[in-house]
Amino acid sequence: MTEPNHQLAALQLAIMRVLWKRGEATVADVREDLHDERPLAYTTIATMLAKMERKGYVAHRIEGRAHIYRPAIDQEKVSRSMVTDLADRLFAGDVTQMVAHLLDGCDVDADELARLKALIRAREKEDRDAR
Repeated sequence: MTEPNHQLAALQLAIMRVLWKRGEATVADVREDLHDERPLAYTTIATMLAKMERKGYVAHRIEGRAHIYRPAIDQEKVSRSMVTDLADRLFAGDVTQMVAHLLDGCDVDADELARLKALIRAREKEDRDAR
């Protein structure tokens, strides 16, 4: 079974990052955390959270008068979905080309290269063991 395709817009992703970090948050909490990078009105965030809930991205409970939101989708699944979509759209699914582009365009230090090599070795071992 294929995983759902979670393609979040920039504001949705920013809101989800707040919720993933906090675990749960009110509209005011989200607004406060986003204020430096995105000074948005309370109503804008409340409206976006309501839309995100209709899409199944978040859920809420009511405590007094406050709606307290929590993530309803897993950060790892969203990341995987968005990266897969990026690879498909920009690199026609060619992961090698995407990784080469990242290595050329980003400042990758020796520790990061070592971690990448370890990931590749682990994947090669998984593939050998699966045969």
